[in-house]
Amino acid sequence: MNSQYIQQIATDLGLPVKQVGNVEQLHAEGATIPFISRYRKEATGNMDEVQITAVIDKIKYYDELEKRKETVLKTIEAAGKLTPELKQRIDHCINATELEDIYLPYKPKRKTKASVAIEKGLEPLAGLLFAQGNENVETAAAGYVNEQVKDVADALQGARDIMAEWIAESEQARTLIRSLFSAGAVIASRVLTSKKEDAEAQKYRDYFDFKEPLAKCPSHRILAIRRGEKEGYLIMDIAVEKDTAIGALKKEMVTSSGAASEQVALAVEDAYTRLLKPAIETEFRLNSKVAADEEAIKVFAENLRQLLLAPPLGHKRVLAIDPGFRTGCKVVCLDESGTFLKYETIFPHPPQNDWHGATEAIKRLVRHYDIEAIGYGNGTASKETEKLVRSIDFGKPISIFMVNESGASIYSASEVAREEFPEEDVTVRGAISIGRRLLDPLSELVKIDAKSIGVGQYQHDVNQNRLKESLDNVVQSCVNYVGVDVNTASKHLLMYVSGLTATTAKNIVEYRTKNGAFKSRGELLKVSMLGPKAYEQCAGFLRIPNAANPLDNSAVHPESYPVVESMASHLNCTVSDLIVKPGLRKTIKARDFVTETAGLYTIEDILKELEKPGRDPREAIEEFRFAEGLSSIEDLKPGMKVPGIITNITNFGAFVDVGVKQDGLIHVSHLSNKFVSDPNEVVKLNQKVEVTVLEVDVLRKRISLSMKNSDSAISVPGVRGNRSRPENGNGKPKNSFQSSLDALRKKFAD
Repeated sequence: MNSQYIQQIATDLGLPVKQVGNVEQLHAEGATIPFISRYRKEATGNMDEVQITAVIDKIKYYDELEKRKETVLKTIEAAGKLTPELKQRIDHCINATELEDIYLPYKPKRKTKASVAIEKGLEPLAGLLFAQGNENVETAAAGYVNEQVKDVADALQGARDIMAEWIAESEQARTLIRSLFSAGAVIASRVLTSKKEDAEAQKYRDYFDFKEPLAKCPSHRILAIRRGEKEGYLIMDIAVEKDTAIGALKKEMVTSSGAASEQVALAVEDAYTRLLKPAIETEFRLNSKVAADEEAIKVFAENLRQLLLAPPLGHKRVLAIDPGFRTGCKVVCLDESGTFLKYETIFPHPPQNDWHGATEAIKRLVRHYDIEAIGYGNGTASKETEKLVRSIDFGKPISIFMVNESGASIYSASEVAREEFPEEDVTVRGAISIGRRLLDPLSELVKIDAKSIGVGQYQHDVNQNRLKESLDNVVQSCVNYVGVDVNTASKHLLMYVSGLTATTAKNIVEYRTKNGAFKSRGELLKVSMLGPKAYEQCAGFLRIPNAANPLDNSAVHPESYPVVESMASHLNCTVSDLIVKPGLRKTIKARDFVTETAGLYTIEDILKELEKPGRDPREAIEEFRFAEGLSSIEDLKPGMKVPGIITNITNFGAFVDVGVKQDGLIHVSHLSNKFVSDPNEVVKLNQKVEVTVLEVDVLRKRISLSMKNSDSAISVPGVRGNRSRPENGNGKPKNSFQSSLDALRKKFAD
């Protein structure tokens, strides 16, 4: 890449030029973000994944800019208008908007008012007027009257059309109007009169007559207005005060006070109204959409990360229930590795009400398959099913967990599910997915399109390619952060491992099916199409439990095995001794083992990994129980303090499941006694919290909640499990309670 771009990326992101250059080189060589972050810390100066991603995003931006420059140069050169000075300007341009401004006067156009006037021979007159001298305007214009130009007025109009286009294509004018929009643009929306009474339009009623400074308008509001416009209910406008904009342009463009200047002033007004305003408004509409998309995608990505890294139950035998009323509850049993063992349907709820039969069936299955934990989905009949399983005496401790089943129905009907369980119907597959989510959320959720998991904000309104790219990066990041057991992982999980593709992941599964479990990391090189480069990228993230070399079950990369062996040799012990004997590790001085290929960052990482090789970095799972006696929104009363689980996080607050089949909203102003700018500072997805009910709107199914510890509350019995406590503090909330209701209306059901 051009060194000019490397320098600019470093400046933009506040990073050292050398390290940015190293990231660019590693990326060009095919290294993944997880690999660069984990195993090339010396090259990057210990950049994290966020910083590396930012660098790579900038690299992509400048790559696209370079391609655009080639097109621009070829077009201008073909028109015979490329001068050395112009070429130099384009070569040194580092901003896409600036490049388009430079290109605009040379860009091939369809027929315009100006081009028609030029064809009539009026360009010299426009030049004469634009110079704003003391010539007699009408006399000058009369010289251009002919068969094509009928009179003086026609000549002056044509000249103004040409000047208007010059002004509109002027970099100076575009920069000026752009700066006015940046500082003071207002986004406004109004309802189409013909649609005002439509029932579907009512969800946009907050935007029927709406205005707000664009710079202060949050992303979810911009996306809501755009959706209303797309659906044909709203008209959206982004503008600045017309008189202010025209006045600023005249100050720059009108340089005298004669008759010619009056013509220029008229051209300025036309240029702004007809050409500049629509162009710059379109630009700001696009830029605000891109910014809103990025913010929404960021929220989605963070929620997805938290969901994927939810605590796993681990290797336990599980009974999973997909609750239901009329069609019954689907029950499956899985072994420690998630292998499907047994399926039954029970009918404890209306209309059958076979509570006794369901109880006996569950007890029998628990006993026969030595079940250690029960997981039930959080959909229809969830609360009733929880009551059932908690009422059973199993004669031994059985942990009971609610499992978020969002997207399970999509998985059960997918090609992936049909491939895994060709003999089972969708209901069985859905129950199996619930059980496997309990065992290991990450391994199961990678099989589902991330957009179907239900933790996004306006996910269908944002740029779908950018969303997919971002979510794929999150999945890859999470999979490599946790590490993957190469002998048990599905191909769907393996394909997200650094350096692997869908093809190599499939080949790994086929190899172990044919040859048995992998005995060492080195054996991966025998897999078809998995060459040295792919091995370099993936080996450190793949685990082989019980391998002859204990490092094969750790995050230590094979390229660093000689370093560990050198440590062991230095202490006259084995590599296994280094792992099991902390005293030996404490005697090691990291700097003593630094080499040209393994720097201090790498050595310190190795020593940390030797403490707990292959350790799952996710938190331990905790059992949770909703409050007793609450089953519907009607049971909630203002002042109640109840336990809940965070189900979604947005810019304006967090949504909480309190066990009444309708999530409530904690507005950002009620997340803490202190001011909160980002809800992620206070809560995380799937976090267990204790909330106070502020208001319940049964008719519109809206629940407003608070985590502020100053709210008076009525405790509700039956609370079990870990609950986070709100922070103490003296800060005042920025927004009122009414803001939470407004935000809830503006979110819409996505």
